[in-house]
Amino acid sequence: MKEFLASILEIIKTAILALLIVLPIRYFLFQPFLVQGASMEPNFSSGDYLIVDEISYRFRMPQRGETIVFYYPKDKNQRFIKRIIGLPGETVYILGTEVYVKTLDNKILDFSGLQYSKGIDAQENEIFKQALENRSQKIYLKEDEYFVMGDNRLHSYDSRSWGPVARKDIIGRVILRLWPINNITYFSPKLAY
Repeated sequence: MKEFLASILEIIKTAILALLIVLPIRYFLFQPFLVQGASMEPNFSSGDYLIVDEISYRFRMPQRGETIVFYYPKDKNQRFIKRIIGLPGETVYILGTEVYVKTLDNKILDFSGLQYSKGIDAQENEIFKQALENRSQKIYLKEDEYFVMGDNRLHSYDSRSWGPVARKDIIGRVILRLWPINNITYFSPKLAY
């Protein structure tokens, strides 16, 4: 009987130790996320199982091009995945399906397609600048706001519809795809943009 109680006690100790190790990692360092929908295709597909880094943004600001998971601004119970397009202090111009970002150093970046085209100097192209200023919807990002879009631009419900994401609502950046097993991928913090 003593041996049985000793083995039960050992199992309980092991379970408590596992919880003490796993729970802080799960709630403060890394978090799983399951992609639902086609808004991030072709880079992320419905059913992809991702790991989100919750630590990096405690030490640095989110950067353009990073894929983030955040609380949907209109319902904090929902989590969304999108790519950062506009940074704090920048201006976003929307002309129909075309999206441009005027950076703090006065460059215009085109985010209308999946990949953005290199920026042009707004001062060098006054006609383009005037067209943006006069014919578009303008969104001025505050010092704690980010403009996000899905990679599948034509099928994404994103900041074009519901506005910017506040810094406090960002959970973290995607660092790892664990599923499907044949597509395990580590996402470096080096930016694609």
